[in-house]
Amino acid sequence: MAKKTSKAGSKKKIVTAKSEKFLEQYLNNAAPTGHESSGQKMWLDYIKPYIDEVIVDTYGTAVGVINPDAKYKVVLEAHADEIAWYVHYITAEGFIYVRRNGGSDHQIAPSKRVNIHTPKGIVKGLFGWPAIHTRTASKEAAPTMKNIFLDVGAKDKAEVEKMGIHVGCVATFDDPFMVLNKNWYVGRALDNRAGGFMIAEVTRMLHEQKVKLPFGLYITNSVQEEIGLRGAQMIAERIKPDVALVTDVTHCTHTPMINKIEQGDIAAGKGPGVTYGPAVQNNLLERIINTADELKIPLQRMAASRATGTDTDAFAYSNAGVASALVSLPLRYMHTTVEMVHKKDVEDCIRLLFEVVQRIKKGEDFKYF
Repeated sequence: MAKKTSKAGSKKKIVTAKSEKFLEQYLNNAAPTGHESSGQKMWLDYIKPYIDEVIVDTYGTAVGVINPDAKYKVVLEAHADEIAWYVHYITAEGFIYVRRNGGSDHQIAPSKRVNIHTPKGIVKGLFGWPAIHTRTASKEAAPTMKNIFLDVGAKDKAEVEKMGIHVGCVATFDDPFMVLNKNWYVGRALDNRAGGFMIAEVTRMLHEQKVKLPFGLYITNSVQEEIGLRGAQMIAERIKPDVALVTDVTHCTHTPMINKIEQGDIAAGKGPGVTYGPAVQNNLLERIINTADELKIPLQRMAASRATGTDTDAFAYSNAGVASALVSLPLRYMHTTVEMVHKKDVEDCIRLLFEVVQRIKKGEDFKYF
């Protein structure tokens, strides 16, 4: 029989003004793949009052642990890194060509402002692009990795280098957080700092509602997801969990130019998404669905052809197999500077994860049959 519904099972607002302020600061801070440390420190500072122990691994994955001495271990996971650019080549004239760090979108780059992270601090720059007056419509080139470039206002390569910019410096888009029409969070890096925020809120609620868990809970903010789930692979081997609840974003397909036949039917504002696929353990998935049904939390369903493309895959196939499942937050305009999520979906994801964690039993074996 399911346990009595907790306070989070009601429609009471979950995200507080204080936690929303943390979300704003967390999103405005740059934490590109391979350089996540500042964001990880910020995230750990937020959850430290609610946890018993901290783990930070060699590459920067951060973990807050509740009940660290327990043998049975449950992971609640998101990823911390954001897409960015690497300085790749500096011309004699002082223009800078780049390489992707993660799945950065070359088509949105022209006219965007950037922060270039150097040993001397932040250097402001922008992606230049020829004026429309200088282009021939029948022959004009689209943005590609071969023609997009950064301009930092330098007269030549020597001045660029004097600023502290060198090959290997990381550049991130300079686009601040905003709330749109009262109902939407907007900014870069909601993929997947929104997930880091949600699992932090679950941690806060467990503490404030004095929930006693019969197992060790490892609230995990993994690095390097954007370049191949690398942080999750490493931390899974270290924690050796029994269960992994992973959260990430998924595409809202209810905007123009998206084919639902190819991408599925997922709408922002209509609840969290759950994924069916080989990496998702069916009995754990059923627990999530039943919890949502019980609490009348709306759910949307997706199917993964092979891999989910999220840290779920890394946890599922680690340590001889870990019961893993994915809860997704619908997102508009992924890998742009105006990623959008609906506040209601954020609250519903937090509520669902909070309740599912409490419904896992000590030593539970999610048997295949």
